[in-house]
Amino acid sequence: MGFLDVFKKGLKKTRDFVSDGFNKIAANMGVFDEDMLDELEMLLVQADIGARSATWLMDKIRTHIKKTGDASREAVLNQLRVGMLEIVGKPGRLDFQKGSLNIILLVGVNGTGKTTTAGKLCSRYQKEGFRTIMGAADTFRAAAIDQLKVWGERTSTPVISHDEGSDPAAVVYDSIKAAQARKADLLILDTAGRLHNKQNLMAELAKIRRIIDREAPEAKVETLLVIDATTGQNAVVQAQVFSEVAQVSGLIITKMDGNAKGGVAIAVSQETHTPLYLAGLGEGVDDLIDFDPDSFVASLLPEA
Repeated sequence: MGFLDVFKKGLKKTRDFVSDGFNKIAANMGVFDEDMLDELEMLLVQADIGARSATWLMDKIRTHIKKTGDASREAVLNQLRVGMLEIVGKPGRLDFQKGSLNIILLVGVNGTGKTTTAGKLCSRYQKEGFRTIMGAADTFRAAAIDQLKVWGERTSTPVISHDEGSDPAAVVYDSIKAAQARKADLLILDTAGRLHNKQNLMAELAKIRRIIDREAPEAKVETLLVIDATTGQNAVVQAQVFSEVAQVSGLIITKMDGNAKGGVAIAVSQETHTPLYLAGLGEGVDDLIDFDPDSFVASLLPEA
C-alpha cells in the first residue's frame, strides 16, 4: 500500500467531511460566487484547518479569481491544493546514522500518545537495524513507566526507569549512561507534559536538555512534539506553548484517523513553521508513518 492509499484510509473521516461539504457547495453552479466562497471558508474552519489558515487560503483563492476570472470548481480546488502544500511545506525526514548515539526527546501534554509513540519508534528503528534503548522520564505517572516497560518487553528493548515521582533528569542521565555503555544507536526518551504550570514545565525540560548537552555533546538530538489530532485547535495551543519552552525540531501528529479533525495538521504548520515528521494513522505498530505532504493534501480534498 502506497503513501496515498495509507493517508486516504487513515484520513477517511476528514476526507468525507471536506469532500462532501465542498461538493455540496459547488453542486448547484460549479462556479463559485462570493457566498459560496464564504461557505467554503466556514467548511475549512470546521475541519480544524484553523481560522488563520482558512483566511489565508481563501485570500489566495480570491486573488486568483480576481486575476484570472476563473472561479470554476477545478480552479478553486487547485488553489486550495497549492495553498495547503505551501503551508505544510516540504516533507521532513528523521535522519539518524548507526554507529553513533542519536537521541529522540518526546515532549507534549499527557494523553497525546507519547508513550505509545516511543514504543512504535523503537519498533520502527529496530527493524532498520538500530540498537535502541528507551528512557521512562515521565515519572509523573506510574502508568507511563509501566506502559513503556510493556513496549520494552514487546520489542526486547532495555528500558531505564526510576520510581514514580523521581527526578526526570536523573532518569535521562542514567539512560544516556546506559546507552553509551551499551553502544546504542538510538535513545528514545519519554517525558511528562503538564501545562497547568508553564514555568515548571520550562524548568523541567530545560534541565533535561542541559543533561543531554552535557553528557552526550556529540549526539544528534531531535526534540519531537507529539500532538493529538482529535483535540482540534487545542493541539495548536499545545504546539505554541511547547515551541516556546522546548527546542522543538519536529512534530508528530497522532490519532489522525480518530475523527474529522485531520486538517489540524495545516493549522499547526501555519502557527509553528515546524516540520511535520510523522503521522499516526491507526493503532497498529506500523501505523506511525512518514508525513507525506502530497499524500496528505490529496487525501483531504475531493478529486479534481
